Amino acid sequence: MEKPGKIYIAGHKGMVGSAIVRNLTDKGYTNLVYSPFPPFDLTNQAIVGEFFEKEKPEYVFLAAAKVGGILSNHTYRAQFLYENLMIQNNIIHQSYLHGVKKLLFLGSSCIYPGNCPQPIKEEYLLTGELEYTNEPYAVAKIAGIKMCESYNIQYGTNFISVMPTNLYGPNDNYNLETSHVLPALIRKMHLGKCLENNDWEGIRKDFNKYPVEGVNGSATENEIVEKLNKYGIQILKDTSHLTPHTSHPVTITLWGTGNPYREFLYVDDLADACVFLMKNVDFIDLKAPHPAPSALSPMTSAINHQHLADIKNTHINIGTGRDLTIKELANLIREIVGFSGQMTWDASKPDGTYRKLLDVSKINKLGWREKVSLKEGIKMIYSKYSE
Repeated sequence: MEKPGKIYIAGHKGMVGSAIVRNLTDKGYTNLVYSPFPPFDLTNQAIVGEFFEKEKPEYVFLAAAKVGGILSNHTYRAQFLYENLMIQNNIIHQSYLHGVKKLLFLGSSCIYPGNCPQPIKEEYLLTGELEYTNEPYAVAKIAGIKMCESYNIQYGTNFISVMPTNLYGPNDNYNLETSHVLPALIRKMHLGKCLENNDWEGIRKDFNKYPVEGVNGSATENEIVEKLNKYGIQILKDTSHLTPHTSHPVTITLWGTGNPYREFLYVDDLADACVFLMKNVDFIDLKAPHPAPSALSPMTSAINHQHLADIKNTHINIGTGRDLTIKELANLIREIVGFSGQMTWDASKPDGTYRKLLDVSKINKLGWREKVSLKEGIKMIYSKYSE
């Protein structure tokens, strides 16, 4: 990827896209273009075609997507499937039509079967059933991987796909209805701390920045408390079991058992990996080795067709190769935020996949490793959040 080349970042306002913009800018790339459309207009084929015809980008980072946590994935199943399919289909196809030199497609670790052996290798794709709660999103992302591979095989394009683990960092989604686990925990712990300290100024500031179902900081205390209760942040009614060291009787109820394991990657590390791959790795480098032509049998056409069909699993996992339980994550965030109340777990709510630790040996062998530890990353984002 050459510095003078025009680079299109689809989804530049999102957590991943904005991190890619930061990384490119820091590395001296200045010829950047973005989608001048409201969210999800990328589902419109004509608009995307007009944009590519006008801008003629040479390189594309496809970070635009509809994303969310377990609740939003399960609630808006049709939207997650349709909008993600349309966004990626339009951008990948227009990249082919307009001769884009290289494209990087961002998927998700949820593409792998729910009962995968651990850690998850790239070749485990399509070897079992998907986890049900985020199946539509996973199906869309699998289609994107296969679209990139298929265009490379049929049209000779240079489109690569990466599968990041769970992400967190600047510009994350803190909406209590649609956020992923880590930002949801940070916000709940922060609000819980404000509530136990009777810090209504802090609570109102939080609700003004991130209204909850239309309720902002100008609402009455009762209205705000009602929303806090709905999302499991409550003042305890029975305080008889509390110790003298407990300052205020606040409890936070969290989804599931807390026993599943999750791996987390700071989003600026992901951006660094994406730029590294765009600079140094092409699709031809990712194809599995095949027998030399002399080693093949004389059955030419059938063998050659099968030879091509064997090109698969060229995507690259991006993660840390380390995970922890949701309970351990909650306790770590609790310590960093300074919430001293109680945590309870609602086992009637879904846990999601029990474990999905990525095998990151492929990208490590290519020459990239993460830089930011989980504790360091959470401290950085909570410091900014609490400001």
